[in-house]
Amino acid sequence: MAAATLLLDQASKFWLVQVFDIARRGTIKLTPFFDLVLAWNQGISFGWFQNDGPTAQIALMAVKAVAVVVLAIWMARSRTLIASLALGLIIGGAIGNGIDRLVYGAVVDFALFHVQIGENTFNWYVFNLADVAIVAGVASLLYDSFLGIPAVKAP
Repeated sequence: MAAATLLLDQASKFWLVQVFDIARRGTIKLTPFFDLVLAWNQGISFGWFQNDGPTAQIALMAVKAVAVVVLAIWMARSRTLIASLALGLIIGGAIGNGIDRLVYGAVVDFALFHVQIGENTFNWYVFNLADVAIVAGVASLLYDSFLGIPAVKAP
């Protein structure tokens, strides 16, 4: 699951940035509520710590690397398929976003959901497939922790 997530994430980003050239094309409206846009996220979740220097970015990458190792150990000890798949989603997503930081210096985000209510447009955060995998993995872990038998436990 981690490998499949990583492959899909990196392939989508490579295609959008290198082949489709979304930077040149600008915003692509696919539906009344979904656009493709290019956003370079130099921070972490929801763009936090974007303005911190290179030392902070290196520290964040180190924390992410440790987290991936801990999640891999948890996955190796997991006793349920749901937890194993969920942890694979999280690991693959984390590595995918980490590769972006190494290659581009920022995470490539491109998916934007929005809704128009009257004269106001409400936008969700711009995200990518790695982010979707991480959220789906966390949701699946929560499901498995509360409803799975036996409930998975972190190492």
